[in-house]
Amino acid sequence: MESKAVTKYIQRSPKKIRGIANEIRGMVVSDAIAHLEHIPNIGAFSLKKTILSASANAVMKNPDINTDQLFIKELLVDQGPGLKRIRPRARGRADRIVRRTSHISVTLADERKS
Repeated sequence: MESKAVTKYIQRSPKKIRGIANEIRGMVVSDAIAHLEHIPNIGAFSLKKTILSASANAVMKNPDINTDQLFIKELLVDQGPGLKRIRPRARGRADRIVRRTSHISVTLADERKS
C-alpha cells in the first residue's frame, strides 16, 4: 500500500532542499525523521512535515498498518514559481531578484519490491 503527501510553495530554493532529500531517500520513516530533527535547516523542517503528513495519510487509509515498516519510496523536490523582486542599483537602474519556491512530493510504501 502506498500513501502520498504534497507540500507546495515552500519559500526555499529547491537546490537547498534536494541536498537534504538525497540523504533520506529510501530510508525507513522513523530513521528519516530522526535524521531530519538534527539538521538545522528550514528545508529539513519542511521535509519532516511532509513525511509526517504522508505517514498520517497511510494510517487514515489503513488503521491496521504498521508505521515502523513504512519507507520513503519516492521523494521529489520540484521548482515552484519564482517571486520576482526588484533591487535598486546605482544611477537609477534596477536588478531583478528571483526568490525561488519549491514543491515537495513524498510517496511512502510498506513493502519493498526488488
